[in-house]
Amino acid sequence: MLVDGFGREVSGVRVSLTDRCNFDCVYCHNEGLGDTRGPMEPAENEMGTEDVVRFLEVASEFDVEKVKFTGGEPMLRDDLEEIVRRTPDDMETSLTTNGTFLPGRAEGLREAGLDRVNVSQDAIDREAFAEITESGAYERVLEGVEAALDVGLDPVKLNMVVFEGTVEFIPEMVEHVAANSGLQLQLIEYMPEIAGHPEWAIDIERVHDWLAERADRIEHREMHDRRRYWVNGGDVSSEELRSSDRSSGRSPREDEASGASSDSSDGGMVEIVDPVGNETFCANCHRVRVTHEGYLKGCLNRNDDLRSMGEMTRDEIRDAFREVVHNRVPYYGEYMIRDGDGGWEVNDEYVGA
Repeated sequence: MLVDGFGREVSGVRVSLTDRCNFDCVYCHNEGLGDTRGPMEPAENEMGTEDVVRFLEVASEFDVEKVKFTGGEPMLRDDLEEIVRRTPDDMETSLTTNGTFLPGRAEGLREAGLDRVNVSQDAIDREAFAEITESGAYERVLEGVEAALDVGLDPVKLNMVVFEGTVEFIPEMVEHVAANSGLQLQLIEYMPEIAGHPEWAIDIERVHDWLAERADRIEHREMHDRRRYWVNGGDVSSEELRSSDRSSGRSPREDEASGASSDSSDGGMVEIVDPVGNETFCANCHRVRVTHEGYLKGCLNRNDDLRSMGEMTRDEIRDAFREVVHNRVPYYGEYMIRDGDGGWEVNDEYVGA
């Protein structure tokens, strides 16, 4: 297994299969590349089936244990089932999707070897969902989640990006996963550094505190400094969440059960992914990314270290993989440091590295 200069083993890869998408979510950053989506037809520079499989076979040589397929919308790829089927047997496979194509394909993906699925769902409210995603596919997404559960792709993680446009829907989403076995909720901190609109960002600690007051159990995942909350639901107020001033006596930092295992009797599981300014999160990142065009990148937030895999020969892939791992840096606290105004700036130490 390859190890970078900060002692982090690279045990996972995140492979974007396309930048095409049938949604147009207002917060989309397209895997850190910016909103580059265009026509729905495949572009000539999109990796082919053989390119993806060849990369995964080389990654397996370096003992990479997990691969997550992303987009855009990866299910716009007609060859997705074949890619999953041909992924090395020793790799865990998962998929992040908007769910609209899961009805009719979930069973085939499961049979091909898909282990898990994340479905983007930012609101239970139909009108809010349409406004956020600029699509009218709300019911189709719900059908997709059910299809995934029906074929055993559980637990299904619902991905919800947390920003001013979605924070009021968190209580409903928490109740939704608490009431439906097989669902989990992943609240993802909005990243204005790559998505723009800094005015949309909220203090994610408000969400931590709000959940901690309602959780029956809290688990601290030390690796990424993440917290998981098991919540049984009940009468919860979005206004209370919006106006939280963190004045309560109970804090997730003070009430944690490290290493606890999942127990459905504790209610729905809610996990917060909060990388912004979280040095521990980045310092324990074990994942390298691949763009839909076949470029390796060491970090979601960087596009200055892209490494082409050439014409996809195995030797070129090996060399590019070693190089991008060697050049990885922690993002927050190392590559990005606080400026005088409380924002983030590139650390000159790493410029040109």
